[in-house]
Amino acid sequence: MRPLCLASQVLLLFACFNLQAADPILLPNGAAITPAAAPHSVQLPLNPGVASRPNFALGQAVTTALSPDGTQLLVLTSGYNRGPGPLKDSPEFVFVYDVTSYPPRQVQALPIPNSFCGLAWNPNGQEFYVSGGPDDSMYIFARRGIAYYRAASVPMVHAHGNGLITGPNPKPVTAGIAVNRSGTVAAVANFYNDSISLVDLKTRARTSELDLRPGVSDPSKSGVPGGEYPYWIAIQGDDRAYISSTRDREIVVVSLTGKPAVSARIPVRGQPNRILLNRAGSRLYVALDNADAVTVIDTGTGKAVDSFGITAPAALLPGENLPRGANPNSLALSPDERTLYVTDGGTNAIAVVSLDPAGPARVTGLIPTGWYPNSVSVSSDGGTLYAVNGKSVPGPNLGNCRADVKAPKIPDCARTPFSYVYTLEKASLWAAPVPHGDQLAALTTRVAENNHFAAVRSSLNDPVIAQLRQRIKHVIYIIKENRTYDQVLGDLEKGDGDPSITEFPEPLTPNHHALARNFVTLDNFYDSGEVSGVGWNWSTAARTTDYTEKSVPPNYASRAFDYDWEGTNRGVNVGIGDHAERLKGQPMLQADPNLLPGTGDVAAPDSQFGDAGEGYIWDEALRARLTVRNYGIFCDLARYNDPKTNKGYIPISKTPFADKLPQATPSQKTLLDKTDLYYRSFDQNNSDYYLFKEWEREFDQFTASGNLPNLSLIRLAHDHFGSFGTALYGLNTPALQISDNDYAIGLLIAKVAASRYASDTLIFIIEDDAQDGPDHVDAHRSLALIAGPYVKQGAVVSERYTTVSMIRTMEAILGIQPSSIYSAATAPMSEIFDLNLSKWSYTPAVPELLRTTELPLPARAANERPGASGVLAAARNQHNAAWWQKKLGDMDFDEEDKLDTPRFNQVLWKGTMGKQPYPKVRSRKNLRENRQALLNITRVP
Repeated sequence: MRPLCLASQVLLLFACFNLQAADPILLPNGAAITPAAAPHSVQLPLNPGVASRPNFALGQAVTTALSPDGTQLLVLTSGYNRGPGPLKDSPEFVFVYDVTSYPPRQVQALPIPNSFCGLAWNPNGQEFYVSGGPDDSMYIFARRGIAYYRAASVPMVHAHGNGLITGPNPKPVTAGIAVNRSGTVAAVANFYNDSISLVDLKTRARTSELDLRPGVSDPSKSGVPGGEYPYWIAIQGDDRAYISSTRDREIVVVSLTGKPAVSARIPVRGQPNRILLNRAGSRLYVALDNADAVTVIDTGTGKAVDSFGITAPAALLPGENLPRGANPNSLALSPDERTLYVTDGGTNAIAVVSLDPAGPARVTGLIPTGWYPNSVSVSSDGGTLYAVNGKSVPGPNLGNCRADVKAPKIPDCARTPFSYVYTLEKASLWAAPVPHGDQLAALTTRVAENNHFAAVRSSLNDPVIAQLRQRIKHVIYIIKENRTYDQVLGDLEKGDGDPSITEFPEPLTPNHHALARNFVTLDNFYDSGEVSGVGWNWSTAARTTDYTEKSVPPNYASRAFDYDWEGTNRGVNVGIGDHAERLKGQPMLQADPNLLPGTGDVAAPDSQFGDAGEGYIWDEALRARLTVRNYGIFCDLARYNDPKTNKGYIPISKTPFADKLPQATPSQKTLLDKTDLYYRSFDQNNSDYYLFKEWEREFDQFTASGNLPNLSLIRLAHDHFGSFGTALYGLNTPALQISDNDYAIGLLIAKVAASRYASDTLIFIIEDDAQDGPDHVDAHRSLALIAGPYVKQGAVVSERYTTVSMIRTMEAILGIQPSSIYSAATAPMSEIFDLNLSKWSYTPAVPELLRTTELPLPARAANERPGASGVLAAARNQHNAAWWQKKLGDMDFDEEDKLDTPRFNQVLWKGTMGKQPYPKVRSRKNLRENRQALLNITRVP
């Protein structure tokens, strides 16, 4: 009898002793995981042992470290973790495992207030050190008997990080830590201060700091990029440190003899994250995110002696310039140093690399792990691998309640705590005996199947898409914000929706419903990203970088990091490389030429050809010599806030072009001359209706001249909600704002349908993520809408699709290269098309609630009756702007998700659903049948 493999929201220990027992678990990016595939593997939840929550497990495990004597393994969490009791003030943990037997046995869970990835042992085995992340410190844990305790905290003494300073932001962040061979000095990477600090481990005090930027130590190099975002450190002996500079793609070499000083800079072709020295200190292994490779540096010469891809063995993915997305992010050497293990976070595997002294290194196999492995260690005898997975499939979210933020005031939160997507995604410690021979070959095949590697190099042979490529010349891609399927379309008369949790039903969103009803109802669509920080990268590049995966969760926990993921880094618009021009675009910026000089973007994906930061869908279109126009995507938002104090503030205009008042400052270098500067980006004070009018102005010009761009990217973000006390035009409640968003979409689609471009233009609409609402199927399930010629009409398509599927479909129709390895491995959404349906039309509906606003709406048609449903009455009468401002006015809506999202969601439920209690029991139940009975459920106003 084979063992049972379990996968749930709270991960359980499971051991599977054969490959047949490992059923794939589908991910919202189109890939799958099989964490139980490796024979005798185990997967352990990271449960800190909170008495009031005995089954509570943490997410975002990031680092492992084996003790010098090989008897203990440390596991560090660093991310979103928040909770009750001891988790409230010390929500992250270091777990201590006894690894003298198998499986590993947890012996301690040590709380810490904050952390960010850094974890290192003292060579004496009596102490270890943890980076405090935004606490700007290094925590020291010392041994007392058989246990460890937090003995000290060493501050790095920074008021803030290097960036656009707004009050206390950007916060300083400590990252990687390394200890010298003698165990007397620790070096700490100051990730947001572009420096390292040295700590005397005897006195437990910071002794010195070295800024790693070239222009700081040498005025002749002022404005030269270098040393920024230092992440990981390795110390050779006692006198030399190597630091990975993630943004500037170099290894900085620092002499520790006497006063620390930079002695060399070694450029690398990707973004270096973790680095590892061999025992002799003669070889430095560098994991290169964005290049999907590892580089080997000879420390004697300071030169790279080898570089190799780590996605898969060459036989599985042959050729050069593979699409990117494997995200190598940690390294471990076998005790005999003949094998290097590399975690591929993006493809959910450990790459096994043979280090042949007589020839180049090569990947010989892949071992499947859980979702997004972040770190790997090898037992002292070389027989066991230990890895931590950052997250798990979340399942249905139960109301976005979280017990640590005013939950008692929110209905049903006491019964459904920890339901936000980042608390549903659980981390785990995975362990397995090292596989060899046929066993490794079988596991490699499994990883290839999980990631659909066979499709990556195959030519697309889809007859429907081939025909569309001949017929469609223009794609309009609209990106919206944060809604789930059930939240908007749960009340549709068809599809797998739950009307009992629909917060914005048809009276408020008639165009969403009409598009889903008249074209295709996609009731099995999943946003690949959890939140906007990752969602916007999935929605524009079909992948994220490892930096993004690591930095978004702590940002959403309000711990650290500015919103670095849409072209600004630490608030600085790095899309503009020239310092003088940057100051014009950001007049509030301090005049420091060494503040993130150049156009390096720490979060941006590279292309498969190695073009730094140019791996977005628009970059692929431009490489294919197509035309691109951008409306509001990747713009600097700093100029939209604080009109009384912000000297760079841009006032809102209904008619910005006529007023000669530019509204946008692009923040991505390849979009600088492709952006409509009169189209305002994310600003909840503005109206999507007036954004439509600006788009319409240019569309009319394109219609007149016959030169509509091949790819148009449009941001319509008023379904995000916010700024209720200052919103213009009377659009000051969530119901009004989503109706504004709905109407703008209806107008845009009707405009295209009535134009000369109706026969050769497709419109794709997506939510960047689904974090701001409940869903009965999955916390990633969202709505996606598609309109235009050849789109099926009146059909329900329940094929499992994702953000990546939509990106791949647009790429295939436009005839451009896949943006990522996920996109290359994903089939386009051919099931939504019918080549016989060339004719289409659309008439926009006016959401009735908008007639209470200042928007210039058309007169009500003769056959159009005022909406009179209880839902509409509740939306009109129950809560006004003053109520929403009182409940949420303390939140910051200047950027997407720059708020306490779970509390926002809790208030949103209460404010839109009235006294209706949130369902106590949620499941993935198929609700496609008996729709009318479900729709008869009475909502309590």
